[in-house]
Amino acid sequence: MPHTVTWLDRLRIEWVVWSLDQRLYDLPSRTRIARRREVRANLLAAAAEIGAAQALRRLGGSRALAQEYMDAELGDGPRYSWSAAGIFLLTTALLLNFFLDEAANAYQQAIAAVGPHIDGAFTWSGVAGLQSSVTFVFHQGQASRSGGAWTPLVYALLLVGTAASGRLWRILPRHRKRNSQAVSESLAG
Repeated sequence: MPHTVTWLDRLRIEWVVWSLDQRLYDLPSRTRIARRREVRANLLAAAAEIGAAQALRRLGGSRALAQEYMDAELGDGPRYSWSAAGIFLLTTALLLNFFLDEAANAYQQAIAAVGPHIDGAFTWSGVAGLQSSVTFVFHQGQASRSGGAWTPLVYALLLVGTAASGRLWRILPRHRKRNSQAVSESLAG
């Protein structure tokens, strides 16, 4: 017996499709969009046939379905994650900027606490290994600051941390194993 698909049913289906799509962000965008359209079309057809509640119950959770799609596209086991790499890179850069700026502000406030009309140039060596020296120039108690750039070590640590958190080495093709297997098979044959 055919069922009428109501707006509420469509909203429930869209919620499941959206939830699935959020879990498939590490797939290429065309593949992700194709999977999203396929699931939406299948759910709408099933909802018209057996009802939305039954169709969603038969589908199961979006987490399990996403895992199956990811395994089918990228293989079983640990895989790379652009999302994790991006989150690490952005949050680490923001937090590092915040803490280095707070350290420089503390040094500036310590100098300004000496007197309200202090004059002169003061150099702070910065956080060793993470930033270059910071120069504070005071004139009539007003400060200006220059320096404090990240060192090459910070960029190297960001690069290594991003690759490690996103497991980006898994993107690299596995030609060595395939080539060595092909060579050994050709030698055996």
